[in-house]
Amino acid sequence: MTESTLLMIKPDAVQRALIGRIIIRIEEKGLKIIGLRMVKLTESEVDQLYDIHIGKAFYSILKSFILSGPVVAIAIQGNNAVKVVRKLAGITNSPEAEPGTIRGDFGLDLTKNIVHASDEVERARYELNVFFKDTDLVDYELINKNWIK
Repeated sequence: MTESTLLMIKPDAVQRALIGRIIIRIEEKGLKIIGLRMVKLTESEVDQLYDIHIGKAFYSILKSFILSGPVVAIAIQGNNAVKVVRKLAGITNSPEAEPGTIRGDFGLDLTKNIVHASDEVERARYELNVFFKDTDLVDYELINKNWIK
């Protein structure tokens, strides 16, 4: 089932020049990038993106970290995109993430964990709207679509 999801490259990965290496993993998996944007989020945008964490003990640390530099938002489309991107990202706690995942290969800590990935289809729709208007997303066909099912 074709889905759209969000992968956000966090400030630590941007500062470590890992943007290209992360994008390569998305493309090599056969997923389609339909939107790409670098932005320095405002406080209200961080609150909107992480609304489910407001009030939790770690939220102020997370918010401060996300506000510390630019992020790269990537709108991704493909079969089971939410699940596939989550698997590519690896578990949230980077030191425990499997080698071969983005967090397992590049992450060093729980908060500075390289990427944010939507965890459900409905949540992905909500989070994509934090970064993109419908007119920002581009529909096109991948030449390799017959090879990726």
